[in-house]
Amino acid sequence: MQKKPQQQSGRKNDRARNEGEGNKTAAREYNRETTAFTRSGRVEGKAREAEQAIESAEADALRRAEREGKSHSHGEDKLLKGGAKRSAG
Repeated sequence: MQKKPQQQSGRKNDRARNEGEGNKTAAREYNRETTAFTRSGRVEGKAREAEQAIESAEADALRRAEREGKSHSHGEDKLLKGGAKRSAG
């Protein structure tokens, strides 16, 4: 006799649940990993690797990939370009 799979309470699992507008779990994980990387002391080395890559034979492929990524974008963040002011609230 085969066992029936146990049903769960409507969720696939906690990591896959819909968090609505903005994924707070992903944002926390991104922030944690970014902070860990910046504190790791590897930033300068990775920056040198990136500079070498854009000056190498793979430069054209990198530019194509960048154009492809930007083609899916909704545009630059105005706060990054200084075109908008943050609200004080």
